[in-house]
Amino acid sequence: MSKVIKIKKGLDIRLKGKAEKQLVESEMSASYAVKPTDFEGLTPKLLVKAGHEVKAGTPLFFDKYRPDILFTSPVSGKVLEVNRGERRKILEIIVEPDGKQEFENFKKADPNNLQPEEIKENILKSGLWPAVMQRPYAIIANPKDTPKAIYISGFDSAPLAPDYEFILKDSFQDFQTGIDALKKLTSGKINLSLHSDLNTDFFKSTKGVEIYEFSGPHPAGAIGVQINHIDPLNKGEIVWYVNPADVAKIGKLFNEGIYDATKIIALSGSEVKEPKYYKILNGAEIASIIKEQVSNKNVRYISGNVLTGEKVAKSNFLGYYHYQITVIPEGNEPEFMGWATPGFGKFSMTRTFFSWLNPNKELVLDTNLHGGLRPFVVTGEFEKVFPMDILPMQLLKAIIVEDIDLMEQLGIYEVAEEDFALCEVVNTSKIEIQKLIRKGINLMIKEFS
Repeated sequence: MSKVIKIKKGLDIRLKGKAEKQLVESEMSASYAVKPTDFEGLTPKLLVKAGHEVKAGTPLFFDKYRPDILFTSPVSGKVLEVNRGERRKILEIIVEPDGKQEFENFKKADPNNLQPEEIKENILKSGLWPAVMQRPYAIIANPKDTPKAIYISGFDSAPLAPDYEFILKDSFQDFQTGIDALKKLTSGKINLSLHSDLNTDFFKSTKGVEIYEFSGPHPAGAIGVQINHIDPLNKGEIVWYVNPADVAKIGKLFNEGIYDATKIIALSGSEVKEPKYYKILNGAEIASIIKEQVSNKNVRYISGNVLTGEKVAKSNFLGYYHYQITVIPEGNEPEFMGWATPGFGKFSMTRTFFSWLNPNKELVLDTNLHGGLRPFVVTGEFEKVFPMDILPMQLLKAIIVEDIDLMEQLGIYEVAEEDFALCEVVNTSKIEIQKLIRKGINLMIKEFS
């Protein structure tokens, strides 16, 4: 029986619009995109241009500084265009599908019979390596490293988060094969984290993993919190982590010899008429999934969840790491009486509004910040929602003054933006804390690269 790790600090934000466990086969999108901007620390170098014909698994670009890391097409078809931004920065490579979905062929084999280098080579060539992330820095893992452990979180505790048990219910064999492959790449264990209150029979049947159970509010499902409570990261150490759905994709690569970009995502949020799960291909256009499901025109589309997701337009594309689309009201309209209302439908950690009388009520929240930038002086508010053994306020101030030594001492190697998402929610100063954390991480990368 696994030990239950109790997370006491945190905050569950109950929003209206959780996806029902019904699966819809989405129609083929008119176009698909792979976006270099989805990958922190990447300098892309193109391998294709407009007009090139590709298959699912054909390389589109690679990392300039780690050329063995390839990024491949999710569909077969023709490269439609390469969109660029300022200074000709590559923003997205758009592929028009041909409807045939032909695949590049990769090695089909039992990972238990392969050497670690053969497993790495197969994952790299298929374009699935970007699914393997590392701490420190929360960037794509370096295939030349051997991590001390690999972490997989079997649940997501963010608002309206998808249920991975439902997403993977028909993919157990692929998931097990993915575990077998990853197990050959570490000198340590595969640590699989589950929520003690959820039905996790699927994950508990997995062989070759060390199971940990967590209880408590968000961010119990955040990988950084789990690493911090299982085996905190020290300077010089490296761990890898992978989304459970991506583990199944790696398994399918070895079981069938193809890169299958199929993913099941949750379409959620208060402005969605019928929140459900959709089977799509990675990089699909948001509009092809949303269709007529949104009831209000003045909404915000978020690729991901409301805490860490990316604001997108309906004509944009789903992010590489996202298994959720959230649609909530845009907060750009004046509010009658503002803070002076009783606030039965408003959210607050304190008893500022009467919503505290019904803590389990699902709320409809918009994007209004309810205030502008203020001095960064209030202390003690972050610690209420930050369950890691790190001093959050002190670390943020060390990043602001760019004190490298102090950042090291205060745990910069353990954290990523998502670990501070709740701090950003409760922060009265309205500072963009997640961007500040990424600034600190990038500073460390620059200092020691």
